[in-house]
Amino acid sequence: MRAYRMPAEWEPHLATYLVWPHNRDTWPGKFELIPPIFARMVAAIAQFDPVRILVNGESEIGSVREMIAAHAQPTDQIEILAIPTNDSWIRDHGPIFVNRLETGARGGPIQIALDWKFNSWGEKYGSFELDDVVPRRLAERYSFEVVEPAPTMVLEGGSIEPNGAGSLLTTESCLLNPNRNPDLSRAQIEDYLKTYLGVSNVLWLGDGIAGDDTDGHVDDLARFVARDTIVTVVEDDPADANYTALSDNLERLRAMRDQDARPFRIETLPMPRAVYCEGTRLPASYANFYIANGGVVMPAFDCDADSIAAATLARLFPGRRVVPIPSSDLVWGLGAIHCLTQQHPLAK
Repeated sequence: MRAYRMPAEWEPHLATYLVWPHNRDTWPGKFELIPPIFARMVAAIAQFDPVRILVNGESEIGSVREMIAAHAQPTDQIEILAIPTNDSWIRDHGPIFVNRLETGARGGPIQIALDWKFNSWGEKYGSFELDDVVPRRLAERYSFEVVEPAPTMVLEGGSIEPNGAGSLLTTESCLLNPNRNPDLSRAQIEDYLKTYLGVSNVLWLGDGIAGDDTDGHVDDLARFVARDTIVTVVEDDPADANYTALSDNLERLRAMRDQDARPFRIETLPMPRAVYCEGTRLPASYANFYIANGGVVMPAFDCDADSIAAATLARLFPGRRVVPIPSSDLVWGLGAIHCLTQQHPLAK
């Protein structure tokens, strides 16, 4: 497997996968607001990438296509397919693709989809059996090869962030949590990441943001925007619940070195004004953006920091158009744009 590597998200995509929202328990009391927001998100991504949307049954395809058509014209970039799921967070239960290195073993497949074990973020929520088999159901549809890391390891896509050149960001609070892989040591988890994702340099952040039910996914904290550049969220208010964790993570990032022992360039994004629903602090973060072929789709939270985040991302991604999606209701489901998407990189 060391002959393969996980491409960075900004590398060219064959398609983007999403799961149409259907689990009302994910957005209690707000579910009716979510499909129209989702349709706007699909339309934004479809400007840049072919989009493949999973729905629970053939009978839903027509109504979903009609709702998307109100926001996206034409819709020839959008395919809707019936594959049942438990929930919409395909970043965490979808396939993670790795491409063969040019210097790797000849004769093997050019691209492999990794099917890691999914256990609903430490078995926090009900059934997850349908989500856990999504990589294989997609492979049956699109004829790509699937490999299940052995022995089995629980890993969610939102918990890892590669630069495509040998370095990978993750968090101690998630990957070392005993609700994922209690029998694996830190060294063993690093070995899995190095073996299957083609990295040599695993970089550990600490805790996640307040309200994050994933135990601290890195895609709410810090993201590679280039092989040598990381953008991270910061909190300036010492009284805010995120101040200590984000300050610690910023200090760690500034001390990190890349796969060639060089320091990273560290850029910052503000945190949005705290978002609450029914007294619950929600994991709102501008780091939860998605990089498409020609654009960056970012969550927006109806506050002054939206424009600062958009301008920062536009500067960091020259040549890509930044598209904000209103996400204050979306994040009531405890995730946003990046959590709801999964890229299928070109096989090269």
